[in-house]
Amino acid sequence: MNPPAPISIDIWSDYVCPFCYLELPPIRRLQEQYAGQVNVTWRAFELRPDPKPTLDPDGEYLHTTWNRSVYPMAAERGMRLKLPPVQPRSRQAFEAVAYAREQGRFDAMHEALFRAFFEDGRDIGDPAILADIGFENGLDRQGLADALASGRYTAAVREDQQLAHSLGVAGVPIMVLRPTGAGWEQAFGVRGAVPYATMEAALRQALDSQAR
Repeated sequence: MNPPAPISIDIWSDYVCPFCYLELPPIRRLQEQYAGQVNVTWRAFELRPDPKPTLDPDGEYLHTTWNRSVYPMAAERGMRLKLPPVQPRSRQAFEAVAYAREQGRFDAMHEALFRAFFEDGRDIGDPAILADIGFENGLDRQGLADALASGRYTAAVREDQQLAHSLGVAGVPIMVLRPTGAGWEQAFGVRGAVPYATMEAALRQALDSQAR
């Protein structure tokens, strides 16, 4: 058995947050460049849980944010995002990816949910669409549908959210680095959709601290 990676990175994100999707390539690159040295765990953070109102997809706020920040950053990173026509709640998307994790298909489903929403404009708050996305990415359609209907993973999603709040997390994405097995008091966070160089510098800092 391989020894555990020395550094753990817990990432809180939301599938309706474009900046979380924009941070996916730097994280993937970090995992590839530092294979064996870092363990990444993606965690759930609903920006607008029920009953908090969702954003208006035709509203000025979203259009302004996308024009000023999302589209330019996407162009820099070679990604093709477009403002989705819907703004769903994301709890069941998190439950769907929790099911995928148990089936060994987390990475595929994780990226597929971002892509479905931000590239194809699909409603990832609809259980039927989530079942379709799961099936397209190697999951059992009925198994996923049953898991969503039963609320099997609701508690786990809420636990991620509660942990984030206990750590003072108020927005996403946030990448929290710490020595593997260490308490949260030894962790430090990197906030926002930062470039790869920033994430690499944070990881080098964590690795250097671990080596002392």
